[in-house]
Amino acid sequence: MIVTAHARPPLLIFDGDCAFCTTSVNTMKRLIPGMPASAPYQWTDLTSYALTTKDAQSRVWLIVDDHRFGGAAAVAALLRHQPNVLMRVLGWLGTVPPWSWAAEVGYRLVARYRHRLPGGTPACRMKPGA
Repeated sequence: MIVTAHARPPLLIFDGDCAFCTTSVNTMKRLIPGMPASAPYQWTDLTSYALTTKDAQSRVWLIVDDHRFGGAAAVAALLRHQPNVLMRVLGWLGTVPPWSWAAEVGYRLVARYRHRLPGGTPACRMKPGA
């Protein structure tokens, strides 16, 4: 769990209808010591986080205080808050071009083809327009 003083605990919001996403979050819970709480967007009051259903369908979100990080930026923010120095360095690199550009392209490819990745199912396919 990310350990800092926050108005409300950090939250990772993901697509709970996607088996690949759910498996990825469960794997991160096992492997990342500073993993925040997580919740499927389908079970989350998105408006309290200033998100729409379309936002949540299109990418993962990490909410830390009043900051919303989406997609590759969410992964980078998650890594920046880890106790492991290497993870923190990777998180900071994920915010600096050209690494941030590569991270965003990689994130978009994974999101687009998540239904074809291990653990993915047809339900994991991105909604049109998301």
